[in-house]
Amino acid sequence: MKITVFGATGGIGTQLIRQGIARGHAMTAVARRPVELGCDVVVAELGDHEAIAGAVAGRDAVLSALGLRVAELQQRRRLEPSARSTVQADGARAQTEAMLATGVRRIVSVDAAGRVADDGDGLVTRIVAKPLLQRLLREGFEDLAEAEKILRASGLDWTLISPPRLTDGPRRPYRTVVGRNVRGGRTLSRADVADAMLRALEEPGWIRERVNVAY
Repeated sequence: MKITVFGATGGIGTQLIRQGIARGHAMTAVARRPVELGCDVVVAELGDHEAIAGAVAGRDAVLSALGLRVAELQQRRRLEPSARSTVQADGARAQTEAMLATGVRRIVSVDAAGRVADDGDGLVTRIVAKPLLQRLLREGFEDLAEAEKILRASGLDWTLISPPRLTDGPRRPYRTVVGRNVRGGRTLSRADVADAMLRALEEPGWIRERVNVAY
């Protein structure tokens, strides 16, 4: 497949590039500055519609591992105290706009299991732990929720991959549940998030679904 990766310089993104190349895919990375990733790199900001469309055109799928680092948000707030994190929604908007313009239909994006409490969670997690986490990470979760709305409204063939707390551990067997959280799932490595995202491209039953992944 020909695949374009957004957020390619982050922990999940670099794993997507590395694992995608190992699987024989032709990978293209979108980055804000020139960087060596072992594949084609398109240098573009999310607001550069022409460059984003060029990065997406002719590809079979888009993978989005976008995320705003805490240090970046803190720096922005020093300059603009009211600044909020909108990178997920901005990314979804730019990606879907480019895909609709160029005829690319398949997109897989990272979400977060913590922002949704459902019957896949145990009672304590659903009633106590998740509400606390949602208060602590409210801004980031609101950004992810807006990104989900944009994907759902696009009419594209989207999948959300929703892990719990991320680690830098190695790949190992993990569980997947479509449409609800993984019972007792507390962690997942970035390497396995990338594996699940690439796997989603070969799972027709995951199209237009939120797929939860965890150990």
